[in-house]
Amino acid sequence: MKISKKYLSITITLFCAAIFYSLYELPDNQFHVYFLNVDQGDSILIKTPQNHQILIDGGPKDFVLEELGKIIPFFDREIDLIVLTHPHADHLEGLVEVIKRYKVKAVLLSGVNVFDDTYKEFLKEITNKKIAIYLAERRTDFIFGDVIFDVLYPFNAIDGDSYENLNNSSVGINVIYHDKQILLLGDLEKEKENELLKAFSPYNVDIYKASHHGSKTASSIEFLQKITPKEVVIQVGENNKFKHPHPETIRNFKRMDVQKIYRTDFDGTIDFTF
Repeated sequence: MKISKKYLSITITLFCAAIFYSLYELPDNQFHVYFLNVDQGDSILIKTPQNHQILIDGGPKDFVLEELGKIIPFFDREIDLIVLTHPHADHLEGLVEVIKRYKVKAVLLSGVNVFDDTYKEFLKEITNKKIAIYLAERRTDFIFGDVIFDVLYPFNAIDGDSYENLNNSSVGINVIYHDKQILLLGDLEKEKENELLKAFSPYNVDIYKASHHGSKTASSIEFLQKITPKEVVIQVGENNKFKHPHPETIRNFKRMDVQKIYRTDFDGTIDFTF
C-alpha cells in the first residue's frame, strides 16, 4: 500500500503532538491545590509532588468533570482519595460521575444518615466498585508523601447519626505541606468553629477555604483571629440565589488584613503551587 507524503506528514505531526502533550502533562514535582470553578459549590483537587491526586467534594451537577479534564491528563484515570465533606448536592452530585469515570482507590466520608437519592447512588457506586471506605474522625489521618491530611472534625465517628443541619456534619481537614497549612472545613458553621477552637489551634493558616461559601453563618471574627489566614478562597457561583458571599463575612476578612481574597465566580479555578 502506498502512503501519500501528505498523509504521512499529518500522522507524524499528530504523533509528535501527542508525545509533546504527554510530556507536558507529566508530574512537575510540585504541590498543587486547585479550587475548582464548579458554579455554586465546592470542589478541590490536590496534587502532591509524588503525583497523588485527592479530590475533596465534587460540586453540583457534573461541572467537575470538565475542570478535572483541564488538569488531569487523559491517560491518568486514578484518584487516590475522594473526600465527601457532607452529602449536600452542591458538594456531592459531581462525585457520582467521578466515581463512574475514574479509578478511585478510597473514599473518606462521615457516614451520616441521609435519605437522598443522589447519596444512595454515590454509596451504591462505591460498593459496586469495591472502593475502600474510611469514616471520618479525628484519628483518621492520611499521609501522601510530604503531604498530611489531618482530619480535625468530626472529633469522633458520627456514622449513622442524623443532623438537622447537615452543614455541621462536614468533614474538616487541615492539609499540611512542610510549613504550609490549608484549612478546609466544608460548610461548618459558627457553633462548630467554636468547638474547633477549644480542641485545636491551627495558627498561621496560609490558605483558608471560606466555610459555607462565605455565608454569614460561618467565618466568625473570633475564629479568624485564631487561625489568622494569609489568603482566603471563596467557592461561589456567579449571581447565585443565596447572594453568597455575605458582606459581613467579607468585612471580617478585611478586618483581619487578609492578603488576598479569591473568588471562583470572579477568578475561575484557582491554582496554588508550592
